[in-house]
Amino acid sequence: MKAAVFHGPGDIRLDDVVEPEIAQGDVKVKIDWCGICGTDLHEYLAGPIFIPAAGQPHPLTGATMPVTLGHEFAGTVVEVGGGVGRVSTGDTVAIEPVLRCGECTACRQGFPNMCDKLGFYGLAGGGGGMSEFAVVPGYTVHKLPDGLTTEQGALVEPIAVGLRAVRRSGLQPGQSALVLGAGPIGAVTMLCLKAAGAEPILVAEVAEARKAKALELGADAVIDPSTENAVERVKELTGGEGVDHAFDAAGIEATLQTAIRATRKGGSVTIISIWEKPAMIDPNEIVLAELDLHGIIAYTPEDFADTIVMITDGQIDTRGVVTSRIELDDIVADGFDELVAHKDRHVKILVRSPEG
Repeated sequence: MKAAVFHGPGDIRLDDVVEPEIAQGDVKVKIDWCGICGTDLHEYLAGPIFIPAAGQPHPLTGATMPVTLGHEFAGTVVEVGGGVGRVSTGDTVAIEPVLRCGECTACRQGFPNMCDKLGFYGLAGGGGGMSEFAVVPGYTVHKLPDGLTTEQGALVEPIAVGLRAVRRSGLQPGQSALVLGAGPIGAVTMLCLKAAGAEPILVAEVAEARKAKALELGADAVIDPSTENAVERVKELTGGEGVDHAFDAAGIEATLQTAIRATRKGGSVTIISIWEKPAMIDPNEIVLAELDLHGIIAYTPEDFADTIVMITDGQIDTRGVVTSRIELDDIVADGFDELVAHKDRHVKILVRSPEG
């Protein structure tokens, strides 16, 4: 079958790979749609990061690069292995791609996103969603309700990240929020903030297309740090106080510093982004304002399941999130290279799997 395989930075190839076979406890899925994640783009530009490098096999899969990419995907169940009771052949499903050991303290406490051996299907080896078929552990499969399309199902994974961030922040209805970076994760975090009753929702972004998209998706105001003092502008918009909660979805030193300085005393800063290098901050700015500083990685199974419910119920509106739909054959030119050259034009690019 066809698959988009990571061979190294700047080297993703559409390879012919062996179609995966099912085993006890597994589910085989015919993939319909798979999103290109910011993490995938980080790997393309500077990897391997999460992908296991040569000579460093992943502790759960035993795999090293090259690996098939894709962890934001949905499709139809075509085969169910023994011992799996949550889905049946013909069900449409979204995949929660967090691979976990099930034995460490975090797993036992219900937080497999912090597993000691954490891996992601589509990054850690064993297959990925940028292909025709996937065989995944049964615990990763979530049945989609009637009326929810597999295109929406492919958006569950990134939206669940935004939901996790909002929940970690402790935001209450009526509290203000600032999102730094209106790319894919920043955009879905806005959707989750809106669903949680945040008011106002401010966005800091420099790209024109993303500024327009942020307003379309529900931001109350957009600040351009390249033309105005973002901290001063946030305080103007919040009565001189600063926001209750800031969310860094850009992953650069300047945005984290802005997040800290634009948050009111006693507020919270949540880091959603994955970083390619360390950043400098002044701890006294956190200490003297008694800020709560949070990090999040992925989501819990509860967050993932709740995201499906919230999309189904209309609490989270996915319209406008998908900015391009491409074929698997075109994934490098129209997917990864397009994002490198014109990432400001996109929130989410979805890749259509071949009919098979």
